[in-house]
Amino acid sequence: MSAGLDLAPDDGQQAIHDALTRFCTEQLAEDEGFTRARWRELAELGVLALATPEGDGGAAELVLALDALGSAAFPGPLAATFLAGAVLPPSERTALCAGEVLVSVGAPPLMPWAPQADLFLAVDGTQLWRALPTGDVEAVDTLGGEPWGRVALARSEALNPGPRAFALHDLALAAQLAAHGDALLDAATEHARTRVQFGRTLGEFQAVAHPLANARMRLDGARTLARAAACAWDDDADPARTRTWASAARASARGAALEAAHVGHQTFGALGITLEGPAFRLSRRIRQLASQPPGEADSGGRDALLASVGW
Repeated sequence: MSAGLDLAPDDGQQAIHDALTRFCTEQLAEDEGFTRARWRELAELGVLALATPEGDGGAAELVLALDALGSAAFPGPLAATFLAGAVLPPSERTALCAGEVLVSVGAPPLMPWAPQADLFLAVDGTQLWRALPTGDVEAVDTLGGEPWGRVALARSEALNPGPRAFALHDLALAAQLAAHGDALLDAATEHARTRVQFGRTLGEFQAVAHPLANARMRLDGARTLARAAACAWDDDADPARTRTWASAARASARGAALEAAHVGHQTFGALGITLEGPAFRLSRRIRQLASQPPGEADSGGRDALLASVGW
């Protein structure tokens, strides 16, 4: 990868980001919950087909799209859908990218989005299996508000994901996490700018301002790393190296987003821990995505990352 790589979005990529920002503003104005109709409308914009042979755009466009969706906390199994799109045959990928099929990816029996899923993919190390439920799905409450479920699955077909498929999944999660963290930090910074205590705004106190600035720098670094890893994915020069870059981007974004959640809650004080407050909506999603399957250890990403630094 060239040291002079330009990671700034071009006009077309920026147009995707701007269009999705407007879409989220319109769609989530009154109800932030998941609906199949809203999911299909997102698919009609071509988002779910990104980085597929049928899609108009690669990983660089995907990362920018997820940045816009993540800033608005748009609900849905986004990363899982991109992973599935990278391993399913064209005949099934069409319905997936059209938003007609909802996928659950994880390590059974606890599966994300299981109560609403039409397709189940079970992770076993670096292997991915198509799986079928052998019983009813037991709904499970989650911190992030996503509809998870406990269900027994029987493997029916081994799929061959390869490093690029798992890398795409990690890139999607990295972009989402960094965007969630950035949105939370924006709200916390505005609160620090306007909230007055002891005759001064909160932002005038170094104990408030410095953690906000540090969290922002970590998020900026994570977003830059995600875009660099997306360029590596699009170049497809070295799939193993791309897998390492994507794993590093996910790890960086997870750490930065969790720090943003911690700093944001501290900045808001008691307001930050209320269900109706401006922080909890995003911080709970950050914590949910931070433990989203498959993890780097499940898909071999952590081993690749550690090996790249000689561990």
